[in-house]
Amino acid sequence: MFPNSSNLGCPPFPLEHQQYNFFSNLPTNVRPVLLFHQQIIDHPQFQSTTSLVSGNLSTVPPVSSPPVTYRNGSPVRTSAAPTAFRGRKRLKEQDVHYEVKRQRFHSPHHESTSTNHTVPLPEDRRRSFPGSISSPLYQAHYISDLTRCVPPLREASFPDPIEAALPVAKDKLSRQVLELFQACQQQTLDLNKKELCRTQLQREIQQIFPNSRLFLVGSSLNGFGTRSSDGDLCLVVQEEPMNQKTEARHILSLLQKHFCRKLSNYIERPQLIRAKVPIVKFRDKVSCVEFDLNVNNVVGIRNTFLLRTYAYIESRVRPLVLVVKKWASFCGINDASRGTLSSYSLVLMVLHYLQTLPEPILPSLQKNYPESFNPTMQLHLVHRAPCTIPSYISKNDSTLGDLLLGFLKYYATEFDWSGQMISIREAKAIPRPDGVEWRNKFICVEEPFDRTNTARAVHEKHKFDIILDEFQRSWQRLRDRRDLNCILPLRETIQNR
Repeated sequence: MFPNSSNLGCPPFPLEHQQYNFFSNLPTNVRPVLLFHQQIIDHPQFQSTTSLVSGNLSTVPPVSSPPVTYRNGSPVRTSAAPTAFRGRKRLKEQDVHYEVKRQRFHSPHHESTSTNHTVPLPEDRRRSFPGSISSPLYQAHYISDLTRCVPPLREASFPDPIEAALPVAKDKLSRQVLELFQACQQQTLDLNKKELCRTQLQREIQQIFPNSRLFLVGSSLNGFGTRSSDGDLCLVVQEEPMNQKTEARHILSLLQKHFCRKLSNYIERPQLIRAKVPIVKFRDKVSCVEFDLNVNNVVGIRNTFLLRTYAYIESRVRPLVLVVKKWASFCGINDASRGTLSSYSLVLMVLHYLQTLPEPILPSLQKNYPESFNPTMQLHLVHRAPCTIPSYISKNDSTLGDLLLGFLKYYATEFDWSGQMISIREAKAIPRPDGVEWRNKFICVEEPFDRTNTARAVHEKHKFDIILDEFQRSWQRLRDRRDLNCILPLRETIQNR
C-alpha cells in the first residue's frame, strides 16, 4: 500500500483558510431547511442547473426534517430516530447478477453500531442551507481561483471552455471516434445524480460513524466516465491504513445491514463482496445508478485526480480512452470479475501508449510535478492538484483514428508481455519486479501510487490469449478498413449508451 501518513483522511481547511467559500457567506440566523434527494431530482431547475460537485467533502450536517415521500409513496426519514424494519428480504447469492467469489465471514468484532473519532469534523464552522436562500444546487457561484486547464470540481452551470475543447476530426475514422465520445460521455446530469446520492448517503452513514467522510471516486470524477458508468464511493473512517480483510469487512457488514434495515426505501440489493478490497454493491432506486462502496481504500482518491489531470491536459485523451473502453466491453475483455481487464487497467494502458510514442502525447505527471502527486499528500489537498497543471503541448499531431490504430498495434505486436510492466509513473515500459505479485502474471500494469498490479485479475492463460487475440484481430481489421464499425458497431453502441 501507499506510505503511511498521519494526516490521511483529514477534513478540508477551515473556512477562514480558504480564499473563497460559498457557505461562509450564508446567514446563520435562519432556520435550516434540508432538501431531500427526491425533491431535488424532481425540481424543475434540476435539468438546467447543476449541483455543487465537490470531490472532497460535503458540508451539509445531518439535521432533522419532516418525512417526504418518494414516487412509490413510501415515507422517508432521515432523522437520528430509528425507522421501523420493513421486512425486506435480503437477496440470496444466486440472485446476484454479477459473478464474484464469496467466502463465509465471521467478524471478530462485536456487531453493534460503533463510532470513530479519528477524522475530526469542524462542527463549529459548518453551515446548513438557510430557508431564505436556495440550495447551492440552484444558486451556484463561480470560484474564480480555479481557472486552470483542468476543469476544477465546481458548478457546471458555468461551462468551462476546456470541457468543450475537442480535437479536430478530418478523416472518417476520427469522426467516428469523436461521434462515439460525444454521444456516450458522462453528462452533467449523470454526475449530479451520483453526487446527490453520495450527499444523502453520507448523512445516513454519519449516524453510525459520525466522523466519517464519503468520497465519489473513479470514472465518475476522473474524466473517463460514460453514461453507463457505475458510481464508486470511498468511505474514510480513520487516518491510519486499515486491514481490508478484517476491519474494512466488518465496517462494510455493518453498513450492508443498515442499508437493508433502514434505507430500503431508496437503496436496493446491497451485497457485501469479499474481494481483496471488499465492497458493498447496491443500487440507488431514485437515480437508478449502481454503486460500489469501499472503506479506506484511499489510493482510489489519489488516482482519481491523477487520471483527471491526464484526461484534461490533452484533448485527444478522453475520446481515445472512451472508444477503447467501449471496444473492450464489446469484445468481452473488460470485466475483472471474469478474469479480464478492469476499466482502470485499460485507462492506464492507453495513457502508457500515449507516453511511449516517438513523439509523446503525454508526459509523466508524477515525474514532472512530484509535489502535486505526492502519495503522502493529505486527502483534503488532493483535489487541488489538477487545477495547477498546465496543458501539455505535444508536437505529435496524430489523429484520433491514427492513435486508435496505433494503440491496438502496440499491444498486438510490440509490447513485451512476458518481460515488461506498464508504468505511467515512469512513462515507459520497465522490467517486471521480482516479487510474488508480479511473478507468473500474464499482464502487469503498475498502479501509480501503491505500485500493485492492477491487472492481477488476468490469472488464467486462456483469458490472456483471448485478450491478446482481440488486440491482434481488431488491429488487422481496422488497419485494412479504417472503419470503426469493423471492430465496434457504432450505431448500436450509441443507442445502448
